[in-house]
Amino acid sequence: MKVTIVGAGIVGAAVAYELASRGAQVRLIDVRGSGQGATLASAGILAPYIEGHSADLLRLGLCSLDRYDSFITRVATDAQRAIEYRRLGTLQVARTDDEAWQLEQAARVLAGSSVPHTYLDGNAARNIEPSLAEGVRAGLLVPQHGYVGVASLMSALQEAARRHGTTLSIARVNRIDLCDGGVRVETSEDSPVADAVVVAAGSWSGGIPMAPAVPPPVRPVRGQLLQLRFPEPLISHVVWGTASYLVPWEDGSVLVGATVEDAGFDERVTVAGVRQLLESAEEIVPAIGSATFDDARAGLRPATADDLPIIGRSSTMRGVYYATGHYRSGVLLAPLTAVMIADLVLDGRECPELALARPDRFGL
Repeated sequence: MKVTIVGAGIVGAAVAYELASRGAQVRLIDVRGSGQGATLASAGILAPYIEGHSADLLRLGLCSLDRYDSFITRVATDAQRAIEYRRLGTLQVARTDDEAWQLEQAARVLAGSSVPHTYLDGNAARNIEPSLAEGVRAGLLVPQHGYVGVASLMSALQEAARRHGTTLSIARVNRIDLCDGGVRVETSEDSPVADAVVVAAGSWSGGIPMAPAVPPPVRPVRGQLLQLRFPEPLISHVVWGTASYLVPWEDGSVLVGATVEDAGFDERVTVAGVRQLLESAEEIVPAIGSATFDDARAGLRPATADDLPIIGRSSTMRGVYYATGHYRSGVLLAPLTAVMIADLVLDGRECPELALARPDRFGL
């Protein structure tokens, strides 16, 4: 089966790999190449119990997190490349009585679901993370959370997909429409026809003319991210505050993210964004002020009206599938999205979680 995937970010790359590894003939198309959208500015945090703001999103996140160990092993083996991946836990911290109360409530919910966790007072939190500010009053440790190095994962996905025959075309997609032979993708270079087309262009998915379907209703939300460096390891867990988070990488650097800005398609890193991240991070870990500044970048995360992704078969356009609208959970949901799309495209099989992200809820 020939499959064209529009969009070569983390979701598109994961879908391409899954399809190609099962024998599909896959072509990826992206005007900017691989991983240059929201993926470029992702911290790679895998924390569904923090980011799962609704029951449906939590269910999707947990289902995908359960697949991550085997996903990383399989991709790394096929690509013959190492992937930075650590389940070192998240430590949510509170600086006010109200925030501490909210952490207590979250701990009760975790206890009710038999999820391993530890609620800590301020001193206990500083015992496991000595760099925390004195003003930290409480912490909630969830050990099964972690992160993946997105750059290393993207590199491995690209290589693994390539070894299974996937090709990448750097071209602009002008239109998607039906034709006698299947689905045509008109690009700035050519107009390939495939048996199936997967729209995985993130924030740009809504700008692709499609007949007779309407484009998916996704909007860009800018997130800015900093990369800082310290002479010695600063923290040993992903530390999560109310206004920022910190992710410790194996090379000693720390990612600080991320802003949430309705800035349209403006991908600039701004002084205001950098200042906001540094100030909020320094309130949690004062040593941030002594860091070496390595990098700052921004990405546009594709959001939907209900904060759930759009995954599945189009109800109005035969042969078209969606894998977009993942907002802040693209990296977390990539393994699950890839399996769901591959099952649908190749076998017509729907897993139960697919009902939570159906495109037809938006008339797609």
